[in-house]
Amino acid sequence: MDAILTSTAVVTLAEIGDKTMLLAIVLAARFRAPVPIILGILVATLANHGIAAFLGHTIAGLLDGQWFRYAVGIGFVAMAAWTLVPDTFDDDDEPKTGRFGAFLTTAIAFFLVEIGDKTQIATIALGAQFGNVLLVTIGTTLGMMLANVPAVWFGNAIIERVSLKAVRIVAALLFLLIGLWVIAEAAGMLGG
Repeated sequence: MDAILTSTAVVTLAEIGDKTMLLAIVLAARFRAPVPIILGILVATLANHGIAAFLGHTIAGLLDGQWFRYAVGIGFVAMAAWTLVPDTFDDDDEPKTGRFGAFLTTAIAFFLVEIGDKTQIATIALGAQFGNVLLVTIGTTLGMMLANVPAVWFGNAIIERVSLKAVRIVAALLFLLIGLWVIAEAAGMLGG
């Protein structure tokens, strides 16, 4: 259960103000078809984060050792710093809508935009930390949906009312705490 809850919390907070959240708002404004957009986000996230969690789990299995646990902890600390840098969404990043419908455009765009994104990197780290691909994928996908479904339904109203800077700070603190916890655990400071 820790894998699901931690993965959900980390990705939900990291996703707020992220490029994919901005993409969800753009897609909602263009298509005005929330259900296909939400399903596209779900499919893309399951595929992308499933691969990322598997990669993290595989790397952890191959490189199991104290130094690797330190590396995972340092990775989370680095994610804390990265989270403080706001994403932007350039006009060049906007999906072309002439060829595909809302579902396929969303699925393809989300999968591609998520490659190398901080939530994908976090999913790799979570897969390495928890060693359970299914639970991490469920948690990170739930986190993406918790952040992006409201963006699809209420995007512009949310951006006007929620301080994205404050949310990024909370997310960064969460990443920092997880990183420090992993490092302390690797050092034997937590008895684990």
